[in-house]
This record gives sequence, C-alpha cells and structure tokens, in this order.
Amino acid sequence: MNTQNEANETGCCPRFNPVAWDEKEITWTEKLFVKDKVRSFLHIPLNFGQVMVRNMEKIQKAGASAKEVAVLSDEKSMWGSDIYIAVEKDFPGSDSVRISGTFLTKVFEGPYKDTGKWMKDMDAFVTSKGKTAKKKYIFYTTCPKCAKVYGKNYVVILAEV
Repeated sequence: MNTQNEANETGCCPRFNPVAWDEKEITWTEKLFVKDKVRSFLHIPLNFGQVMVRNMEKIQKAGASAKEVAVLSDEKSMWGSDIYIAVEKDFPGSDSVRISGTFLTKVFEGPYKDTGKWMKDMDAFVTSKGKTAKKKYIFYTTCPKCAKVYGKNYVVILAEV
C-alpha cells in the first residue's frame, strides 16, 4: 500500500493519501518497527519531537528508512506512550519489534484534541464490521508543522481485530 505517492514539498513529512488507509483491512506479518517511548502529561506528549529526531537520525544513518512511512503510537497511559517507526531492516542500537496482525483502519481529520472522539468512532466502526478491537494504534501521518502547510491534519487509527 503506497500511501505517500505525492511529492514531499515540505522536505519533512510526505503528503498523506487518506484514500489508501480509510476503512481498509490490512494484514501485517512481521512488519518491522523501531520502538521508543514518549513522556506525556495527561496524554499530551512532552518530548515527541526529540524522540522522533533522535530515531530518524539513527534510522537514516543505518540506511533503514522504510519505503512506506508509518509512525504508530500506543497510548499506554496518561503519562507516556510507546511509538513505533517503520523501518526496512534491523540495525545496532535500536529496539526493533515486529508487529503481526489484521487491522481495520479509519482516517480522521482535525485537531488532536478530537482523539478521544475518534477512538469512540473507531470502536463503533469496528463493531459495525462485526469485530472486536484487541488493541489500537494511532498513526500520526504528519508533524504539526507539515499538517499546517498541507492544510489537513490526518490521523489514522488502526484496530487489531
């Protein structure tokens, strides 16, 4: 699934194609990610930018950048989340994990403060398909600066079913 097929005019985050992810069922088998942690206060990330810069530098230095950009967040608590950055290969100094499963996806657009509403909407979507979500990940498709440039703040929620 090529989600980033338009030119990257910001020099940062590629333009996101929501059609490729909206209301889809995808299956990953051993999809490789680098895992890290983000500190939060009441679900508001405190060091997300620093964590991303640090990891992207390591990933690029190792030549492990993924062809398909995917940065997933697992909101584990009000005080922190695990992030997963898709990569093409394992490399020294990284905490690599593989994610397998079947996921229902749905694209949302708007301010991050709507995340709670989106999670409820995602639950309703999963239920409408006769399934139950085992786990949910949030895919932040662009950084806030790029979302402003593009005029859209797309977020994908993936529900493992």
